[in-house]
Amino acid sequence: MGTEKKGGYIEKLLKKADNALQEGVKKADKALQEGVKKADHVLDNAVEIGMMTAKQASKTSKEIRNQAKKESSSLRERGMKKINEGVSAAKNVTSNTKDDLETLKKLGKLRTSGIITEKEFQAKKKKILDRI
Repeated sequence: MGTEKKGGYIEKLLKKADNALQEGVKKADKALQEGVKKADHVLDNAVEIGMMTAKQASKTSKEIRNQAKKESSSLRERGMKKINEGVSAAKNVTSNTKDDLETLKKLGKLRTSGIITEKEFQAKKKKILDRI
């Protein structure tokens, strides 16, 4: 009878140890599952934030691109305006120069004819040449 008691005691002890081990495995498994759920939740949040950030970056990029297009167009228009103003000014200078040369020829004829004096001719000539 003594062996049966000992055997029964060891079996009970082993059974308790097995139950404790199973309970520990269940708790560890549950903790692991909760940890995985939390990690998934954090990862989902990170992905969502990343997607929001990517969308914001895309939106900002489009806004900057549109602004650059507007500024480029504005600069192009201003550049063309300045070029046209320069061309106009060059044409005016050229036409004024031709007119001034014609005036000098006429003044020369007036001087030769004696209508104006050499002094008057030189004064007018100086004014005209200063403009050119």
